[in-house]
Amino acid sequence: MSFKERFFLNFIKDERWHYLTDGLWVTLQVTFFAVLIGIAIGVIVAAIRSTHDKLIDKTRSPFAKLILKFFNTIANVYLTVIRGTPVTVQLMIAYYVIFVTSNNKVLVAVLAFGINSGAYVAEIVRSGIMSIDEGQTEAGRTLGLNYVQTMFYIVLPQAFKNVLPALANEFIVLLKETSVSGYVALQDLTRGGDIIRGRTYDAFFPLLAVAAIYLVMVIGFTKIVSLIERRLRKSER
Repeated sequence: MSFKERFFLNFIKDERWHYLTDGLWVTLQVTFFAVLIGIAIGVIVAAIRSTHDKLIDKTRSPFAKLILKFFNTIANVYLTVIRGTPVTVQLMIAYYVIFVTSNNKVLVAVLAFGINSGAYVAEIVRSGIMSIDEGQTEAGRTLGLNYVQTMFYIVLPQAFKNVLPALANEFIVLLKETSVSGYVALQDLTRGGDIIRGRTYDAFFPLLAVAAIYLVMVIGFTKIVSLIERRLRKSER
């Protein structure tokens, strides 16, 4: 069979290219909303852990120390469990155990990948927060800001600038990790290519197309992050 005939068989006949476009849309949805959840969880967990590390020795109130230790323990358990187990297993537990009554596979995938990403974002953001000089926090307090306001308006914006490359790398990893969504029968991009392969018995074209689409998305996202980094550098001058 010629190259043209194989291409026609895999993508044109019966409009099989729809499996890729539909799967791409699902992949983008899962990645986008998982990123939002991951950032939200990551910032909260990072704030809890960094606050514990910075204030535990300075706090005199036994009750305040107890609260700090309690939330820090919960954060540590979350990080240990999520980072210590494979994302595929977490996805399957979410679908077959926790949300077994749900028929919304996209929602389950979003929650599973978002919770997983949040653990890694948390450590990235925490390292950024801890890298900010303590004088920045003291300056915020002298301006009349409380601890939460100082963290939100002064510390976190500077921390995000420092950890942007690491965050971008985490989001690229998340995009590629969504390729295991097929384990819960979610028809994402990878699953779409696999369906084509199963119907044409030709692995080369579907897998090459899937790989090419992922590569284009990663290159595009990397360029966007590079542009953002450049603009942030210019704003500091």
